Amino acid sequence: MRIGWISRVLSWIAAALVGGVFGVAGTIGHSLMWGPIPVGLIVGAIACGAILVAIRALTHDRGATLAAGLGMLGMLVLISGVGPGGSVVVEDTLSGRIWIYLVAGLVLLAVAWPSFSRLPVRTDAVAEPAAPQAGPRGDDASSPTRGPALGDRTGRES
Repeated sequence: MRIGWISRVLSWIAAALVGGVFGVAGTIGHSLMWGPIPVGLIVGAIACGAILVAIRALTHDRGATLAAGLGMLGMLVLISGVGPGGSVVVEDTLSGRIWIYLVAGLVLLAVAWPSFSRLPVRTDAVAEPAAPQAGPRGDDASSPTRGPALGDRTGRES
């Protein structure tokens, strides 16, 4: 069943909104430090990466993943500038620069990851058995029990 273009565009919009929410949350929390450990960067990267992977795995659509990534990056850029009161969310520090490049790298990785479901599958050829000879009752007289079905790799009887 083919998905209509309206459904696809609506899924892209929803993915962009979800990506924007995760982008805002990660951008606000990226600067949290517990001593020397950048907890905000770690948790934000895990959350943003997880939502990108989830969208890619659930929709099987690079477009939806790209929309979520653009939502993340768009909100990061939008709230990274100097606000009207002079406040800055993403400072020009090492953690700020790491956060910007980390989100861009996660988006690039999630969108560019190959789709393994479209790779060709190797199948083994199964030899056709000779046609069984019918007995006087019309059943297979050559073997009293029926063997596994053709293509049945379990070896169990059907």
